[in-house]
Amino acid sequence: MEMDSLPNGNNTATGTPTGATVGVNSTPTPSSNLPRLTESLKLEHQFLRVPFEHYKKTIRANHRVVEKEMSAVISGVNDAAASNFSPDDAVNHLNSLVSRLQGLKRKLEEGNRAEHLQAQKCRVRLDHLESADAENMSEWNNTRLKRILVDYMLRMSYYDTAAKLAECSNLQELVDIDVFQEAKKVIDALQNKDVAPALAWCAENKSRLKKSKSKLEFQLRLQEFIELVRAENNLRAITYAKKYLSPWGATHMKELQRVTATLAFKKDTECATYKVLFEAKQWDYLVDQFKQEFCKLYGMTLEPLLNIYLQAGLSALKTPYCYEDDCTKEDPLSQEAFRTLALPLPYSKQHHSKLVCYISKELMDTENPPQVLPNGYVYSTKALEEMAKKNDGRIICPRTGLNCSYTELVKAYIS
Repeated sequence: MEMDSLPNGNNTATGTPTGATVGVNSTPTPSSNLPRLTESLKLEHQFLRVPFEHYKKTIRANHRVVEKEMSAVISGVNDAAASNFSPDDAVNHLNSLVSRLQGLKRKLEEGNRAEHLQAQKCRVRLDHLESADAENMSEWNNTRLKRILVDYMLRMSYYDTAAKLAECSNLQELVDIDVFQEAKKVIDALQNKDVAPALAWCAENKSRLKKSKSKLEFQLRLQEFIELVRAENNLRAITYAKKYLSPWGATHMKELQRVTATLAFKKDTECATYKVLFEAKQWDYLVDQFKQEFCKLYGMTLEPLLNIYLQAGLSALKTPYCYEDDCTKEDPLSQEAFRTLALPLPYSKQHHSKLVCYISKELMDTENPPQVLPNGYVYSTKALEEMAKKNDGRIICPRTGLNCSYTELVKAYIS
């Protein structure tokens, strides 16, 4: 994924606020809390990048409008100067230019408001990152969890639910609902086999897509050509290919040759090479490709943030035992959803086994050695001693219900 580099938490979100605190209050954040805070802020790249890219996109769009309108007005003035207009024609011509300038003024005002909103969103997010400190980390992390859930819902197309959660939690300026709503229009159109909104999006972001060497527009044009062939409108298909596909010939000749051959093979062909081009899954492929290009454009991760955070935790838990039938239910990887998510992850590398007590969840070691019950189950000494005190020296196995005396236990040794 190509994206402009942005400073991470080391030299922006953490460095600046701390420096400001030192200058004003002379009470810097305790150094013991800085590493944890810095690591948390390093993960917030997308949080700042998305509104910043949206802000730049708004500026570029306003700049194009100004250039287009001013060029037309200047051209109109030059035409008036070079022509011998009658007084009435000159007045009418100048009035049209004035009307156009007034229209430009309204567009500039609207553009300025849009830029201000985007700049404000960037400021709110910077302020949110600056507010993270050791004293309110619990509340700050709770807000981050809700942001991650909203991000996941938006990517899974649960737009209404995401908007409701953001509204209830007052997170509207900390999430990217408007950005995903923009993508939703294109995705819905592609799912309805309409490429027009996607092509308009490509035209709007042409320079950025060209810089990243995107093939999305080319693939959309190919699909539009295929639909003309499917409708047996060969003359229009040939005209379309000359106008929209031929410019791609220098870089994508093999793909062009394959697609144009469908003029001869038709939609009901049994030749696998061309039959696949008429299958419905081609539209699913376009949706996936658009989502990838959309994420690249805004500097988003291709995977939902929730998946990335979960995989970070699962990578520390994944072992071959997790995929065996007798894996304990307490292990998150006993659930099929987590197993699927952890499938591409490497196994956790452990040089030494760690025994954790089923009852107390504490580590069993030389200070808290394991004890073996007559049924073979093992628990920590501290947990069993506490149980024996409450039950007059009796031990009840929490897994099988076995009732035995504490004196029947056998101490195990860790080597």
